[in-house]
Amino acid sequence: MTETLPEQHTDNVQNGWHGYLNLAYANRNGETQIIRNQMQAPLKVQRPFYPEGKEVCHSVILHTAGGVVGGDRLSLNFHLQPSAQALITTAAAGKIYRSNGKQSRQNIKIQVDAGANLEWLPQETIVFDGAIYRQDLRVELAVGASILLWEIVRFGRTARGEKFLSGKWRSHAEIWQQNRPLWIDRQLIAGGEEMLESSHGLAGKPVVATLAWVGEPVTSEIVEKVRALWCEKMISPSSFAVNSSVGVTRIPSGLLCRYRGSSTAEARDWFVGIWQLLRLSFSERLSCLPRVWINS
Repeated sequence: MTETLPEQHTDNVQNGWHGYLNLAYANRNGETQIIRNQMQAPLKVQRPFYPEGKEVCHSVILHTAGGVVGGDRLSLNFHLQPSAQALITTAAAGKIYRSNGKQSRQNIKIQVDAGANLEWLPQETIVFDGAIYRQDLRVELAVGASILLWEIVRFGRTARGEKFLSGKWRSHAEIWQQNRPLWIDRQLIAGGEEMLESSHGLAGKPVVATLAWVGEPVTSEIVEKVRALWCEKMISPSSFAVNSSVGVTRIPSGLLCRYRGSSTAEARDWFVGIWQLLRLSFSERLSCLPRVWINS
C-alpha cells in the first residue's frame, strides 16, 4: 500500500521541510514485500528491487530536495514483521547544508520482529561548514532478529578545501531488546580547529564512520578476521589506511567497528568487507551491493 500524506500548509523555504517515510515489510510465502508505504515530501522510496531473490527486498530512499537545511525535520520509520528481510540504502550521499541558525533533525525508528533481518546501509553524509544537525536512531530488536547498520560522515567539503570550522553535529543511536539496552552510542562534533585537530576529536581527519551488527554473539575468530581485513588494506600502496585508525570491539550479541580517516570510499570498502564476512558467518549468503552504489 502506497500513501502520500497531505502536504504541510507551511512555507517550506522559510520553515523547512517536514518529511516523513513509513515503510513496513512482511514475509509472504518466502517473499519479502512492502505492505505499507506512507510518504511526505521530500522523502520517497523507489520501487522494490530483488537482485538476490525474493527473500530479500532492496529499497532505495530518495531525498528529492537534494539536501537538508536548517529547520528541516525528517522522520523515517521502518518495521520488519516476522521473518522479513530487507536492505535499505539511499540514492546518493546525504548533504547537510550550512544552517541559517536553525537546527535540522532526522529521527529514525526501527522495529525488527522475530526472525527478521534489516541491513540499513545509507550512503555517506557530507556535513557542510556551519551546519547544525542532529540525528536520533532507535531500534527495537526482537529476540531472534538481527540488524546491521552503518553511518559514514565527512565533515566539510574537503575536495574544495572546506573545513568544519563552525556548526554542530550530533548522532544518538540506541538498540534495545525487551526493554534492555544492547548498544547506546552518543556522538557530538562541534566545529572548530580544536575538535578538528585534537587526538581526542578528528585528529586532522575529516571522515568518521561506525558499523554496528547486533543479533548474535560474535566469536573471537570473527573479530580477528575483521581486523585482518583492515591489515590487508594497510599494505596496499594506493590505500589511505596507513594514515587512518580503526577499532573493532565485541558488544552484547554483536560487533562494533569504528573508522577515522580521510576517505569515505575506504571506510565503505572496509565496511562492505565486514558485511560480507558477517553474512557468510550468520546467513551463509553473499553480500549483494545495491545497484545505486555502482555510479556513486
